[in-house]
Amino acid sequence: MVYRLLEPFPWAALAPPLAAAEDALARLDQHLATSPIRHGWAARTAFADACASLALQGDLVLLEDLVLHDAGRDRHAPSQELTRAHAVLRTRRRISAAEPGWATSPAGLASLSEDPDGAGGQDAIPAPAAPSIDTAEGDLPEVDDAFSAELADIDALIARSSRRLADTGPVREKSPLVYDPAWGETERLAAWRHAVADTRSLPPLLAATIAVDAWTALEPLQHRAWLGPLLAADFLRARDKARHHLPALASALRRVPRDRWLSRDPQARWLAILDAVTAGAEQSMRDHDRWMLAREGLLLKVRGRRGSSSLPRLIDLVLARPLVSATTIADELGVTPRAAQTLVAELGLRELTGRGRYRAWGIL
Repeated sequence: MVYRLLEPFPWAALAPPLAAAEDALARLDQHLATSPIRHGWAARTAFADACASLALQGDLVLLEDLVLHDAGRDRHAPSQELTRAHAVLRTRRRISAAEPGWATSPAGLASLSEDPDGAGGQDAIPAPAAPSIDTAEGDLPEVDDAFSAELADIDALIARSSRRLADTGPVREKSPLVYDPAWGETERLAAWRHAVADTRSLPPLLAATIAVDAWTALEPLQHRAWLGPLLAADFLRARDKARHHLPALASALRRVPRDRWLSRDPQARWLAILDAVTAGAEQSMRDHDRWMLAREGLLLKVRGRRGSSSLPRLIDLVLARPLVSATTIADELGVTPRAAQTLVAELGLRELTGRGRYRAWGIL
């Protein structure tokens, strides 16, 4: 459980791609510093990066399903992969909201290792979603008084149990069917921290590259391979290489062939990660510019509207989500689902699902 740097260090091979990656990342960060859609860009990127994190592990999670699950509007019972993708999304938001360097600090690592953002164990099986029944007002079925009393007793019992658990603290035991008891997470995590400490004299982006590679090689936490790129992204923030955004390193890694960053040669893996950072930053710039043009076009459509119009708020919403449904718009803007569809028609948003029911709109 030791990760060692190459000796002699291959500066000649690493210098050109390192310079290109640093330039691309710096241009993106500076572009976002004054961007009016920086928060919307970050929100959309977080969804895409969560899906990419699962894709790197061989699991497919549709962006549409993740957005609807995050909004509590699942079309079906969430799968295990979708639950894990949502845990990645919440962890990314938690890291982004914290102070730079928190995730890689001892306290941050301990918190994320125990339970990322309250996501629970990765072996937790999501409960099936309860079917939603649209019932008109006045058509609700009558409930027997005795049955209501039983439900009240059950609610009281649950409340007492919750208070007891809150007093004693949650007890989490990892199932031996899913987690290897002899894995040695403490030793592996210590080895990863030692490898990161060895990079203090290296340029920040190169140090983050080695941090990602070391996490992949050591696998400190079982079933948490997706945490490595997030920790490296926070490391870049702490070293002032990404002051205005949390880099989406998982999305970047998807832009290089898998066999490159999983090669047996450490130098080849480092070069692949650096090339991925360059490609990811350039693609993020193109996405930002495309969304800016879309925003300007939508703002032209609402020019001259009354001040109480919901259309400007809908523009902000579609810029902050990869897609929106009628119920999501209704919840966020405080309108009826029918009014939400009318607002969508006025803006001329593109329908993304191709369905007649459970449709969703957005900006590509």
